[in-house]
Amino acid sequence: MPREAEPSINERAFVLQALQEGVRIDGRALNEFRQPEISFGDEAGVADVRMGKTRVLARVSAEITQPFPDRRFDGVFTIATELSPMTSPAFEVGRQTEQETLLSRLLEKAVRRSGALDTESLCIIAGQKCWNVRVDLHVLDYDGGLVDASGIAVMSALQDYKRPDVSVEGEEVRIYSSAERVPVPLSILHHPLCVTLSFFHGGDVVVVDATILEQQLSEGEMIVTANKHGEICQIAKSGGVPTDALALLNCVETALTKTREIHQIIMSALERHNKDNDLGGITAELSAENER
Repeated sequence: MPREAEPSINERAFVLQALQEGVRIDGRALNEFRQPEISFGDEAGVADVRMGKTRVLARVSAEITQPFPDRRFDGVFTIATELSPMTSPAFEVGRQTEQETLLSRLLEKAVRRSGALDTESLCIIAGQKCWNVRVDLHVLDYDGGLVDASGIAVMSALQDYKRPDVSVEGEEVRIYSSAERVPVPLSILHHPLCVTLSFFHGGDVVVVDATILEQQLSEGEMIVTANKHGEICQIAKSGGVPTDALALLNCVETALTKTREIHQIIMSALERHNKDNDLGGITAELSAENER
């Protein structure tokens, strides 16, 4: 099975010794996040996120479909991930790796199961028609921090996306173009973001947003998902060194601080993007007429 190139003995000894002394090879502090660079496409719902050498592209799309029988009043929301061999030699075409499975499950729990998107607002006709919102996540480059960057990309794209407005007459649904009615933004209830913490030296050293080299040398990872209100959505830790209660609380506190910082970066990027597209000028005075 393809895999990443293993670090050499000298690299391993150097990185571990540096971490023990509180130094990282890229010059960051142990609890320092790589600054996310967020850009949006010309089309609504496209977000490109860079964190160091890691790059993730998220694209949101929507179509009308039939709701699930046990969710008659809810729309459908799905997240699809794609990890190409061009990103890393550890990924294969047509074969889901452990990393991709973990990424899909974490994002599923973090965004969909936490109720970040109000699926009831996607309902058009109960039990018959609803919106199916889909996020396609493409990993373009990989140097650690994949879950964190993916979470930022998904939430940025969802906040930027606007679906077409619709009207219902009887059982007929009419979809309006952007020229006829202003598109409707999605109803986002809260903004969950993921923060990955890696453990070294038996858990005595904790690192935020590890690079791929640091990930390969780590003795365990913990992923904390939270929002800006300080609400914990999930804590995921698959194996590795054990973590006591005090260390867990410290990790959660660090994650909450980073979550608030990242949320501000996302909102600033959205504000700049909307300003560049004049959404705060003439188009802000327009409103979508809702006849329902």
